[in-house]
Amino acid sequence: MISQWKLMSSLGEIAIVARGSDKNGNVLQSAELYNSEVGTWQTLPDMNFPHKLCSRFFMDGKFYVIGGMSSHTDCLTCDEEYNIETRSWWRIENMYPGHDAGTFRPAMRSPPLVAVVNNQLYSTDQATNEVKKYDKVNNSWSVVKRLPVRADSSYGWGLAFKGCGNSLLVIGAGGHGGHDDGVIVLQSWNPEEGNRDGQEWNVLAVKARAGAFVYNCAVMGC
Repeated sequence: MISQWKLMSSLGEIAIVARGSDKNGNVLQSAELYNSEVGTWQTLPDMNFPHKLCSRFFMDGKFYVIGGMSSHTDCLTCDEEYNIETRSWWRIENMYPGHDAGTFRPAMRSPPLVAVVNNQLYSTDQATNEVKKYDKVNNSWSVVKRLPVRADSSYGWGLAFKGCGNSLLVIGAGGHGGHDDGVIVLQSWNPEEGNRDGQEWNVLAVKARAGAFVYNCAVMGC
C-alpha cells in the first residue's frame, strides 16, 4: 500500500522512500528503494521508529531521516541513518537541533527545513530564523547566517530551503517583514564565501502575483 504522506530523497539513480502516514493516519516505519536504471523497487528494513513530519536527505552516501513525530502526539528525540552497503539503520540521538519546539506545538511545525551542500548539512530554525551548520564529529550545530525571510510567522510552512551546487537557496515571501502578499523571492548564499557577518543573500528572482506561500519545490540541473 502506498502511504498518503511519503518522504523521498534521491542520489544518482536511486531514490529512497521513507514512509510517513497511510490513508488512515497511521504513522509508518517502512522504507523502499527505487532504482531508475532498472526500474525496480526494493523493500528495505524497517526504520527503528515510525516517522511523520520529518525530513530526509543523502549525505556522504548515506540516507538520513531526521526530526518529526512518531505519533500524533509524540515528538522524536532521535534521528536515523541508513547505510546502503550494510542495509542497516543506525539511531543518532538529538541530531536535529529543533527537537525542542519551543513556543510551537509540535503538530503545527513544518518538517525540518534542511539542505545539503557539498556533503555539509544545514538547517533553518523555524523559531529563530537562523541558518545552522551541522558538525558531524561532535553532533552539534552552530549559527552561520540569518534567513533573509521569516520562517517563524507560519511555523516554518510556506518556505523552501534547498541546496543547489555550492549554494543554499531560500524561496519565500518577500517585501516588508516577509509578508508582501503575492511576492515570492528566490535568494542564494554560498557558505564557502561568507559567514554570518559576511556576504549577504543574493536575490536571484522575484515573482509577483505568485502568492506568498511555497507549497513544494524541486531543484534540478545544479
